[in-house]
Parts: sequence; structure tokens; C-alpha cells
Amino acid sequence: MSPNDPVSPDPRRWAMFSVLLVGAFLPPLDFFIINVALPSIRAELGASSSAEQLVISSYAGLYAVTLITGGRLGDLFGRGRMFFLGLIGFATASTLCGLASSPWTLIVGRALQGVTAAIMAPQALASIQAIFPETEKPLALSLYGAVFGLAAVVGQALGGILISLNLLNLGWRTIFLVNLPLAILVVLFGVPLLKETRAQHARKLDLGGTALSMLTLGALIVPLIEGREAGWPLWAWVSLIAAPALAGFFWRYERRLGSRGGAPLLDPAALRAPGLGRALLIALLLYAIGAFFLLFSVYLQNALHVDALSAGLVFLPFGVGFLLGPLSTPFCARLIGAYVNPFGMGLEVVGLVGLAWLVDATPIGMPLASVPLAAALFVIGFGQGLALPTLMRMVTGRVAPALSGMIAGIASSTLQVSTSLSVAIIGGIFYMVLGARQDPAAIAHAFIVALLSISLFLAVGAALGISLARAPAAPTSVRAAARPGFGSECNRP
Repeated sequence: MSPNDPVSPDPRRWAMFSVLLVGAFLPPLDFFIINVALPSIRAELGASSSAEQLVISSYAGLYAVTLITGGRLGDLFGRGRMFFLGLIGFATASTLCGLASSPWTLIVGRALQGVTAAIMAPQALASIQAIFPETEKPLALSLYGAVFGLAAVVGQALGGILISLNLLNLGWRTIFLVNLPLAILVVLFGVPLLKETRAQHARKLDLGGTALSMLTLGALIVPLIEGREAGWPLWAWVSLIAAPALAGFFWRYERRLGSRGGAPLLDPAALRAPGLGRALLIALLLYAIGAFFLLFSVYLQNALHVDALSAGLVFLPFGVGFLLGPLSTPFCARLIGAYVNPFGMGLEVVGLVGLAWLVDATPIGMPLASVPLAAALFVIGFGQGLALPTLMRMVTGRVAPALSGMIAGIASSTLQVSTSLSVAIIGGIFYMVLGARQDPAAIAHAFIVALLSISLFLAVGAALGISLARAPAAPTSVRAAARPGFGSECNRP
């Protein structure tokens, strides 16, 4: 029977899902945890500022460009199989990072972490469509979203704790090596438990589409990540200009392959699902908040002269809100139905505007009032926690379950592109307003402008969310008919 049949769901589905959630937890955890370790890495390995940037961007960039391929691999070869392959690869790459003796060894390890994380991470989101009946999908998506909030909270604190403990005199290396025993435990307990799901008529991987998708996303993301730090050199502009042309070529290639009866990486038929384009545009706007973390840290440390550890702790109300938001989505859905996503994005706008007002009302050089600050950050995090899982349901619920891996990869990749665009655009606005000045008043003014810019993007996303809430997804039978041979799932023990 289909795992989407609400009459006969797999009795082990929640245990299976808890194993898969590890794949959703580890990638954002390793994104947050590295920040507190950078000073120690710089001191021990003698890393330059450009090498430090590559330690972060090599992971983020390759993670983003590989996500669509990772999701599609799960559809074709089995989500459980790709999850465990990705997890083992991630643990191996983490070990390489933990044993690194030079900055470039660490960068290579981080790049491998990004690729293997992108193979592992989409399988949890894709499996929600494959193993849960419709009535349980909202709760599953809420837990999926809560994992991101938990990773944000744990990542900020765990890195500092591990480095402070200095276990076996390993220092910063423990933030990577801790992934190894966790992966071993998940493999030992997860392999006997996890039932395989995949598209029923799996065909060959679209190697040409895979190469073109990675080239297209790389042409967009790499200059966005590296361009500002490098002073926007010529290669960055050439790459950004080439990205739309590459995207057009990639789309035509996939359309031709689909018309010949092949199995394209990015199925054009599925992407014509009603409302899917708007849902992905909302995803692109949702992570406009990506620049907030960087710019708030700049404001705290350079305008208020808060030390790094205290600056990290300031973010805890955001993390708590982000953790509680997804857990509240079932309750909110009963109250406001399909409008939970725009409501969450609206809360983010309220929190960001409130924070901008607080910064503006605080005398220059004085600390922000702790209670209003915590309240604003909590509202921002809570709104993000409401918006993210409901957005994932809006996206994945518009295609046939057999294509859920592909669409999960597209949605996750869109969020990563959104983060890169946010850092480039909002960060660019911040530094343009700041100019050559570095005094606290100038930094505070630039930060207020950045907060209002982020709010504007989120407000547009909320408006799109309201329009999309009025256009429900097509029934499963309609979505399943999008392309013959891709409308059904098969389960393998």
C-alpha cells in the first residue's frame, strides 16, 4: 500500500522520521557552530581572513548547489539509502575537518561536508510526503521546522561549550569530531528501522541536468558569497551575468529531455503545478532575514562593543522563538487555516520594525533595553518558526509524492540562494549607507536601514502568501498525473 494512504500508514513512521530528522539537524548545526570557532582556528592554523571566509562559504556554496541533485537521488535510488550514504560521507568529512593540519585541508573537508549534507538533508522533507497520511503531515512539518530552531540554539551554545571544555586538548576540533559518534549511533539504530521509499519507476540520473544545475547555481551563488569580500572583481560580475543564460539553457535542456520521455533532474511538468512558482518566490523572500544575523553581530560588537560570547547569547530569544514557532503551527492552523505562513512572516515584520525602533530610540553607545530586545527577537524567531514549515507544506504539497525529493531539493536550494542574495543585497545596502564611517552612530543608522529593508522583502512575501492561501493545492490525483510514471511511490523493506 502507499504510505500516503491514511488508512494504512506504516506503524514505525514516527521512529523512521526521527532518524531522518538527524539529516535535517546536522547541516544547520554545522553552519551555526563554526562561527564561534573561527578565532581559535585562525590562531592554531594561521588562517588568513580569506581562508576563514572560505571555511564558511565552501560549505554553504556546495551545499546550495548540490541540494536539487541530492533530493532527486533520493527519488531515484531510495531516500533511506541516500540518507545513510550522505550521513556516512558527512561523518567522514567531519573527521577530516577535525584532523585538519592546515587551512586548506579544513576548507576541503568543509566542501565535502557541504556536498554530503546536501545528499542527506532533503530526504527528511521528501519522506514527509512519502510516509505520512495527510492528517499527520502538518505535525511532521512542524517538527521538521523545529529542528532548524533547535540547531540555531544548540549551535550557538554547543560550540562555545565544547571549545571551553577542551576535551582531550582538542579545542575547536571537537565541534567537528562530535559528528562521528552521532553518525555511528544513527547508522546502528536506523538501518534496521528505516523502510525504503522511492519513485516507483526510477530511471537513470540526469547527469547532464545535474552538471548544468550545479554550474548555474554555482555561477549565481559563488559570486554572491565571495564577491563583496573580494571587492566585486570582474569575474564576479561575469559570473552573475552568465547565470541567467545558464539557467535558460538548463531549462531548455530539461524540457527537451522530458519531451523525449527521459527523467529530467528538474521536471518541467511538475513545476507547472498551480501556485508552485509563487510558493518558491515566497521561499526566496523568506530568507531575506539571512543577513540579519551578520549585521546584528556587527552592530552589537562594533557599535555597542559587546564581546563575542555575549553577542552570541543575545540571539537566544530568537532561537527559542524559532523552536516554539513550528510546534505552534497545528494550533495556529486551527485558528487561521492556510494563512499561518503569511501570519508568521507578518510577525517577523513586526519584530524587525520594533527592533529598528528600539535601536533608533536608544542613545548612541548605550545598551539596548533587555526586555524589549528579547521580545523583538522572540517575535522574529517565532514568526520564522511559523512561516518555514508551513511554506514547506505549501511547496511539497503541490507535486506528486514521487517527486517530493526533487521538490524538497528545489525548496531547500531556493532558501540557500535566498540567504546568499540577502547577504549580498541587504549587506550591500548596509555597507553603502555606512560608507567610510565606522562610528557607533553610523553603524546604528545603517543597521536600521537594513532592518527596514529586510522587513520590506518579508512584507512582500507575506502578501504573496495571502494570495497563495486562497489558491489551494491540486488534489493528489491531479498532481500524480503530471507525468506518467512519476505519480506513485513504492516501499521497500
